[in-house]
Amino acid sequence: MAATTLIPATLIPGDGIGPEIVDAVVAVLDALGAPFAFDTQDAGMAGIEAAGDPLPQATLDSIARTGLALKGPLTTPSGGGYRSVNVRLREAFKLYANVRPARSLIPGGRFENIDLVLLRENLEGYYVAHEHFIPVGDDPKAVAVSQGVTTRIGCERIVRYAFEYAVANGRKKVTLVHKANILKAITGLFLEIGRNIAREYEGRVAVDERIVDACAMQLVMNPWQFDVIVTTNLFGDILSDQIAGLVGGLGMAPGANIGEKAAIFEAVHGSAPDIAGKGIANPLALLMAAGLMLEHVGRQDLAAKLKVAIDRTLNEDRVRTGDLGGKATTRELTAALIARLH
Repeated sequence: MAATTLIPATLIPGDGIGPEIVDAVVAVLDALGAPFAFDTQDAGMAGIEAAGDPLPQATLDSIARTGLALKGPLTTPSGGGYRSVNVRLREAFKLYANVRPARSLIPGGRFENIDLVLLRENLEGYYVAHEHFIPVGDDPKAVAVSQGVTTRIGCERIVRYAFEYAVANGRKKVTLVHKANILKAITGLFLEIGRNIAREYEGRVAVDERIVDACAMQLVMNPWQFDVIVTTNLFGDILSDQIAGLVGGLGMAPGANIGEKAAIFEAVHGSAPDIAGKGIANPLALLMAAGLMLEHVGRQDLAAKLKVAIDRTLNEDRVRTGDLGGKATTRELTAALIARLH
């Protein structure tokens, strides 16, 4: 592929198993002919070692320059006053939409043929963490107070993104998930705006509504009724892990964080330091995130080819890592995927 067609992107290997699965994903992307020219940067523990900060300025500068990043799992050190690297990235680049698809890859599990997407507002809600304590008597922490924030523009942005995502990806229905029966302001505004925007897509995308607790129950009773789910930050955080559980856990869960000027793609699982260096980590979540990245840059053809290779490697070649019931190493799974692409 000619150098002029390459797309600059930031690559963050991350911590724990991060460098192993990033190496695997890059090898598969090379075999696929993916058009990325990666600029490798540190973050997490590697960032502290290199620059004294889990999110070094050089890494921020790289993402600002490329507008595109693929990152492995990052560790935020306990203590020391370090804020979550993931939260800092979302804030720095205003990554307002968190995209979490869940698709069944291996038959025979508790749920079959799952194919749904959760879209989570990524910047507001209770995760703005406006919190404080009120002392009473001798107890300085007698009362804890937390204040969430929902803005009209934030709701409009994520709900419209959900409907546009449905249209672009041939999805038929968007479900608005809320708690407006109790939290009448902070989620009532979300529901009101969701209903207003839904009218603009009438005849193209169906819409329904769920109170969040009912949605959680229905996801394990009849998940096939859902197509695209859109919700606020806290509810989205919880429900996105729940839908990952429908398809085998976080090891099968890719994520995308989308903003107006940047997009960061990731495996949503942790750095798994207990298995780091053993060569047994499953790279599929990050590989599927790379597939979302390909779709984001308009290479749906390569994303589709990658999806087919993953399905055939797992189900026809039956090459699977230990967490999927197989015995393959990271390197063996990578080799099998590359063979499918040749």
